[in-house]
Formats: sequence, C-alpha cells, structure tokens
Amino acid sequence: MSGRVLAAGLRPLTRRVPASPVRHLHRFPTGGLLRADATVRATQKRMWFGGNAFHNAVTARNASFARFLPKLVVKFARIPAMFGGLAIGAFAWVQYQATQASAYAIDIFNTTKDTVSNTASTIFGGAREIAEQTYHGWETTKEQVEVPDWLKKVLRIHEDIGTGGSGGPGGDGDPKQSKLGAAAAVGASAAAYGYDRSSEEDPRELDEVAKDDQMMILTKKMIEIRTILQKVGQSSSLTLPSIVVIGSQSSGKSSVLEAIVGHEFLPKGSNMVTRRPIELTLVNTPESTEEYGEFPDLGLRHITDFSSIQRTLTELNLAVSDAECVSDDPIHLTIHSANVPDLSLIDLPGYIQVVGQNQPLELKQKISELCDKYIQPPNVILAISAADVDLANSTALRASRRVDPRGERTIGVVTKMDLVDPVRGAAILNDKQYPLRLGYVGVVSKAPQSPGLFKMGPKDLLSAIAKHENSFFSSHPFEFGPDAGVSVGTTTLRKKLMHVLEQTMSSSLQTTSDAIRQELEEATYEFKVQYNDRPLSAESYLAESLDAFKHSFKQFTEEFGRPQMQELLKSELDQKVLDLLASRYWNKPIADLAVAQLEPDQIADLPKANVDSLYWRRQLDASTSALTKLGVGRLATTVVASSLQAHVDRLLSSSNFATHPFARKAIMEAASTILNERFYSTSDQVENCIKPFKFEVDIEDREWAQGRQHVGDVLKKELQDCEFAMGQLESTVGGRRKLKEVMSFVDKARKGEIMVEGDGRSGAGGFSAALLSKGREAVFLRDRADIIKMRLLAVRSKQCATVKNKYYCPEVFLDAAASKLASTAVLFLNVELLSEFYYNFPRELDLRLGRHLSEEEVERFAKEDPRIRKHLEVIRRKDLLELVLEKMESLRQLEGRDRERASGAGRRRDAPKERGRWGLF
Repeated sequence: MSGRVLAAGLRPLTRRVPASPVRHLHRFPTGGLLRADATVRATQKRMWFGGNAFHNAVTARNASFARFLPKLVVKFARIPAMFGGLAIGAFAWVQYQATQASAYAIDIFNTTKDTVSNTASTIFGGAREIAEQTYHGWETTKEQVEVPDWLKKVLRIHEDIGTGGSGGPGGDGDPKQSKLGAAAAVGASAAAYGYDRSSEEDPRELDEVAKDDQMMILTKKMIEIRTILQKVGQSSSLTLPSIVVIGSQSSGKSSVLEAIVGHEFLPKGSNMVTRRPIELTLVNTPESTEEYGEFPDLGLRHITDFSSIQRTLTELNLAVSDAECVSDDPIHLTIHSANVPDLSLIDLPGYIQVVGQNQPLELKQKISELCDKYIQPPNVILAISAADVDLANSTALRASRRVDPRGERTIGVVTKMDLVDPVRGAAILNDKQYPLRLGYVGVVSKAPQSPGLFKMGPKDLLSAIAKHENSFFSSHPFEFGPDAGVSVGTTTLRKKLMHVLEQTMSSSLQTTSDAIRQELEEATYEFKVQYNDRPLSAESYLAESLDAFKHSFKQFTEEFGRPQMQELLKSELDQKVLDLLASRYWNKPIADLAVAQLEPDQIADLPKANVDSLYWRRQLDASTSALTKLGVGRLATTVVASSLQAHVDRLLSSSNFATHPFARKAIMEAASTILNERFYSTSDQVENCIKPFKFEVDIEDREWAQGRQHVGDVLKKELQDCEFAMGQLESTVGGRRKLKEVMSFVDKARKGEIMVEGDGRSGAGGFSAALLSKGREAVFLRDRADIIKMRLLAVRSKQCATVKNKYYCPEVFLDAAASKLASTAVLFLNVELLSEFYYNFPRELDLRLGRHLSEEEVERFAKEDPRIRKHLEVIRRKDLLELVLEKMESLRQLEGRDRERASGAGRRRDAPKERGRWGLF
C-alpha cells in the first residue's frame, strides 16, 4: 500500500460549522504530522464522548503542529531566556524525581518479594536438613555394619534405580550421593561462605564443597592461632601468612577491601590518609547477625557503627606527624560478621610517584621499604592495579616481582573495569606479559550512587556492588562470560582469597610447628632454670602480697594501742605547754636595739612572790584555760590519724607493694577514707569528754609527782634546743668571739650605755644589719637558756614538791593538766577511732584490691614490678606456646584424616565392584 493511499485513509475528516465561514485546510503529505493528526483525532473522540472535561466546547478546526509550533516559538522568544530555561529545567526535574519515586516503589516491591522467598527457602531448607541428616545416618549405619553381599546388591540396585542418582553409566558423581544430599551440601557450603545474598549458582561439585568447608575450618583455626601468636611475641618465625594489599594511591585499594567487608570503614581524604599498616582480621560469625569491629590494642570492643570505626582509623593514622608521614606501628582491627570470610589482611600506604610540597623527600623510599617489609614470604601479595593504567606501569606488580619473580604468591586485582573497553579489559585479565600463577581478577568495586529526592535508605554495600558487577559483566558475555576463561567479580575474589590463604597457611603448618616447638623448649628451659618451675599468676601474686601486708598490719595492731596514743598526744601537748610558758612567763624576742623596759613582775621574782599575788594567779588560770580550750579533740584525732597513716606508709615501704604505685595509692586511699569518715565524730566525742576540765582541773598528788618528774625532762630538752641553736649562730657569723662582740654591743644598747640612732635595722656600731639581727637572736637564746636553767632549779626545789604551791610552779601544773587531758582523750580515741580502723581497714583492702578489680587491673598491678613482670611473661609465653602447639597438632591430625579419607575412597573405587557369589560364607 502506497504512502498516498495510507495518508488518504488516515487523514481526519474536516468538520464544518454552520455559523462560521468556510476555510480551506492545506493538505500535508504523510510524514511527521501523521502521528500528530492521529493524536488530535483521538483527542477529539475523547472530547465528544465525554472522556474529557472539554466535551461541551465548540470545535472549529483540527489542531495542527505546523501552525502551533511557530506561534509557540514566537511566544517563547518574547519571554526572557532566563524564565524559559527555568521552566524547562523545572519540568525536567519533576520528571526525574518521578522516575526516582517509581524506582523506589519497585525496590520496595522487590525487597518484599525477596523476604517472602527467603522465608519459604528457610522452611524448605529446614526440611531439607532433616532429610539430609537422616540420609547421612543411614549412610553411616551402612558403613559401620557388616552387610551380606546379597543385601548390598539389593541396596545398590535400589540406589541406581529408585533414587535417581548420577552414579549409573555415564554419570559423574558418587552413586551413594542422592540429589537431596547434594542440594543440602551445596546449601550448607553457601551458608558457611556467607554468600547467601548472592544470586549466583554454586557450580562446585560435592567433593569440592566438602573440601571447601574443611578449608574454611582450617583457615578459621589458623587465624585464631595467628592471633595467639601475636600475643606471644614479634618473632618472625612465629608469624603465619597474611594477605598484604599493595597498590598505588587512587588504584582502588580501599574500595576492594570495603567491598570484601561490605562496609565503608577505611579512612578517606584528599591527602595521604593511610600512614600506618592496618592489620585487618575478618572473623566469620554465621551464628550471629550482628556486625561489629574491635580495636584490641586500644581496648575498644563491640563497635557496631562502622562510621565510628572509620573515624578512629582516621585519627590513628593522622596521629603520625606530617614530618614523619609514615610509621611501621600497625593498627590491629578485627571485624566480626556473618557476611565476611575468615581472612587476615594487611592494608599498607599506597605507593606514590611524586612527593608533595609538605611531605618529606624520603617519603617515597619510606613507603617502598615499609611495603617490602610486609610482602616478604610467606605472605600472599594482593597487587591492586587500575584497568585504565597499563600493567607495565603498575607499581604494585613491579614491587611484587622483586620479591616474587615467578608470581607464585601474587594475586593480581584489576579495578575500575568499567572504565575501559570490554575487549581491552579481557585482554588485561588474560595478560601473558606479566603472568601470575594465581591469575588476575577483575572487579568493579564501586557501588553506583543514587542521589535524588527519594532516598533508597541504608543499602547493603556488598549486595549493591554484586548487583552492579553482575549487571556490567553479564552485559558483555563474550569478554567476561563463563566461556571467556577470566575471573571477574568481588565474590570470585573473596573465594580466591580464602583458598589461597588456606593453602599458604597449610603449606607453612609444618615449619611453624617446628618453630613453635623450639620456642616452647626455650621458654620451658628458662622457666625451669630461672624460676625453678614455680607457678605464678597475677591473681596469686596479688593475693600473696595482700595476705603478707595484712599479716604485717596485724602485728602493728598488737604494738600500737592506748599507751602509744597517749604518748603521741602527750608529746603534742608538751609542745603546747612550752608555747604557753614562753608567751606568758619567759622572755620575748628582741625586735630592736631600743632600751629595754623593766617589767614589774618577772619570772625571776616568782619564787619570792606573795602567795596571794593576783598577777601570778591570773597567769596560771589563763594558761590552764588556754590549754583546755585549744581544741584537744581535733588535735588528738589529727595526731592519731596522722600517726596511723604514717605507720601504714611504713608498712607499704617494707612490703611487696613498695614497687606498685597503683596498689600503694589504693591502700593509702583506703586508710584515709576510713579515718576521714570517723574524724569528726571522734573529735566531737573527745571534745565532749574533756569539757569538765575547761572549768576546773583538779590535780592529785600522784599526778603532781609525775608531772614534776616529766616537766624536768621537757625543760632539759628545751635547754638543749636553745644551746644547739646558739651553736648554729656561732657557725653562721664566723665564730664565738665575733658573736660575743655583737651580743655585747646589743646588751649595751639595750641598757642605754650606747646611743644608737634609729632602730639599728640598717646597721650600727660597725656591724651590719644582718649581723645585728644574729646578735639579737643570740641574746634572746642566752636569756631563754638562763630562764630555763633557773626554772629547772625551781622545779627541783622543795617549793614545787606539793600541789599547794602550784602558782609558784606553773610548769608542773600545766604538765600534769596536759597528762590528764591526754589520758582522758585516749579512752575515746581507742573506742571511736582506733578500734574502728583496725576492724574496717582489712575489709576495705579486700574491696579495693580483691573482688572489684578487673583482670586488666590485676595484670597491670602485677606487671608494675619488673621481676614479677618478667616471671609472668615467661609463664604466659610458655602457656600460649603450649596452646598453639596443641591447636597445630589438632590441625595436622585433621589434615591426616582428610588424606586417609581420600586414599580410602580411592581404594574403594579401585576395588572390584562385585564379590564372589559365596562371599557371605
């Protein structure tokens, strides 16, 4: 049918309106307007039949874009360009957001569908697991029980025909494996690997699945052993292999590691952020759905926020100064998740080509040396290269070829595969110029971003990357398909890393076992020779030290009681008595060289004074009142509490706690806490008990005699102190002769024999001001010594033999009153303070150094002593090596059973399929 006939058949009819003039419509040939005319016709049809609100409008003519567009263009030309562009942009934005909203709704639908399907799969998987266990139980029973040949034939026929197995002619599998068992094995393997999120089918055979499961167990155990060996020491012979990730900056190292983990957790930044090695340990936890990280060296546990992990890593890396820029101190990070494989990875700073302005000139060399330190055998090298960079220029491959020239332990990872042509990308993965025995894996480890008004919510990074990779690689089946012979995808890379790490660890099993055995022998010899096989732990050392300190404290409680407290308090009160005598009876210090004013009542006139002298009576009463009201309760409590703290400190100095600041501080705080709690109540009680003595003190003859004897000793000691101070002055001024000259000048000035202008503080008589000051002090000490000698004679005289003459002997009366105060105060000090302290202090020690201490605090306490720390390290090293050796032996036995099982299966396959007819007999 020609175009003209088609146009005539589809052209809309012209309607005429009676009231309007006839207008001739131009006929246009068929073409771009044909579809527009058909659209207008459909619109008119809707308008006439009520499909539109404009069905009552009068239609004069057909709408034509040939007429409508020019007018629209003219109108837009009249509007300013800014408003026109704004309108077009607004329409485009609304359309884009509508697309985002539809995509969001589709994603919700898909999520709901996946949830329902996963629930159904879980129910089916439970039934399948029950069937699988029943099947394995039947298989075990058949293998363990001796079955006659005729029954075995019947069972074999039933398996070949009834179960649909693949062990018949032309089949590849084992006849004993049913389809249900195969499905269960594949499902179990997929769950163990954490690939339940992937939509890919597992193409592995059953034997391969079983071997992979065992490999995973071996890898997990080896990583546990590696963690224990890190605690043993830094010996290079005790290190197990890890996967070392190297590559230049911006090559995609961080994206690859984050794609393996499934979270963004590595530090990001425009400048060089990774400045320290990050030793990353991935621990698969299939029994838990929680994902978290730990920094064991920092004591940070159970961090579920991966952005917090990222901030911590950034801070730890940026702690290295810009001047140093790179440090070999590693950061240990452990991530627990059900979606990660068991791997041990080490992320290193990226290689650089040009040193920055604020970076040291030797930075490039330092990074190269740091990477060379980690890529030595037996570590596996993960060389990251970008697809848009020629492999000949790959810094990671050049570094790996230096230490691994044959490429036996290097895995090549080509990132950014979506940035190059697929043909070129496949050629890179099949590169023969730089061959690697472990091959190359191409990845697209960046997840697509979806900005917009409608956010998709928190996405699973691993799932997003897998979908994006599958979409990219499946769109190029000839280059990256199953028949292309290349390895692509992050899932493939995870599997390859697990297999390679397991094989590398398995190959180093014997070497590491020998090294561990040798280290264990050395540790055992050291433990036997230096410590005589004496067991020790931080807890036992703390308990022994605490028991020894308690024993010494108990001896102290038997030696320090009421007599000792009374002696302490009496000594303090004796000093107060001397202060009162000095201020009220004895001479005063000499302030200047002025003529001394003679006092009417002097201490030298006391023995001859009138018995009823009001002055001397008031002096004694005022001194006694000052003694009883000086705050004996607070003074006595303070003296005893300070003495107790001093004794505890002396006990600490002679105990094991002497070299432990932590425990010493805890013990002193325990003592001060108890004493502070009892201080105010005790001082109030003591103050109340001596309140009667504040009004009147009655001294008995016995107390007077004791006071008379004791005050003589006190005065003698005071006299010795004065003579000692005089000797110090003589040595200071340059001899006794010169001091006597100065003292003679001071005496003459005070008697008025020499006139001194001013106060003499600027020097006089040819003596300097400092020398005159020493002279005045020497005169004061001489007069004080003369008064004490005089009072010693008075105390020993008959006048002071009885208490009736107390006003003539104030020293004896004040001493007897102080003794009475001390003996009374001690009674309440013993009950309120001392007994409570002796009872509560050991219990407070148990609270502070016993049950409430954590293991870390106990360990820190024990290691404060260098001798104990070395002893504990030897024991700990020995125990860890024994534990590691035990685990290594169990792994070797596991491998031996696997080899025996494999060889037994081979013998069974080589055995005749049928036995003799009379095999039963």
